[in-house]
Parts: sequence; C-alpha cells; structure tokens
Amino acid sequence: MGRGFLVALIIAVSIWLVAILVLIAVGQRAKARELATLIPHLLVLFRGLLRDPRVSRSSKLWLGFAAVWIASPIDLIPEFIPIAGPLDDAIVAALVLRHVLRRTDHSVLLDHWRGDPAILEFIVSVHDGG
Repeated sequence: MGRGFLVALIIAVSIWLVAILVLIAVGQRAKARELATLIPHLLVLFRGLLRDPRVSRSSKLWLGFAAVWIASPIDLIPEFIPIAGPLDDAIVAALVLRHVLRRTDHSVLLDHWRGDPAILEFIVSVHDGG
C-alpha cells in the first residue's frame, strides 16, 4: 500500500505541476497561481477557523471533517484526473464554508483567508438572507 500511495502521489503532483505549467505557457499566470495556492489557502483558512473562538463548536466539527477530507489522499474523484480531480475537495470546502458562513460573521472568514478575496467569494457563493 505504501508504494502504491507514493506512486499515486507522484503522479498527482506531476499532473498538477503540468497543469500549472500549461496555464503559464498559455499566458494564464493568474489562473496558474490560483490553482497552485487554492488547497493550501483552504487548509490555512480551516486551521484558522478551527482556532477562532468566534466560530461555533458545530462549525468546528464540520471544518475538521473538511480539513481531513481535503488533506486526505483518498478522494471520490482521483486528484490526477485533470480539472475534475480537485472538484470533490472544492465541493466539500464550499459546502462546509457555506455552513460556517451561515453561523459565523463573514468578516471572520476574511480574517483567516490568505488568498484573493474574490476567490473566497466565488467558493462560498455568498447569498444574502441565509
């Protein structure tokens, strides 16, 4: 199992790097940067929210679940499948962030987000009225 995991990880990282390089080659540097930093930004956000006293206990449980899901090498859609691979991580992150946003002030999310605020807005698709 250890060797298979290592091979899968190497393949996933290789395809991820190729996707970033292709985006750079076709002049999409901003999209390449977003792809390269999305998962690390989500993990930093979740870690910050887990430690924040302004976040409810139930939201923290969901954040913990999502952080484990995102960090886990086991996915519904394997990461090495271009475009579709990261979708299950993004869907779980978006659903959990929407849950947290309904119970936590939006400024708390922004306090912990290290990326472009427009990306966070896109992920959670903030709606008014709850």
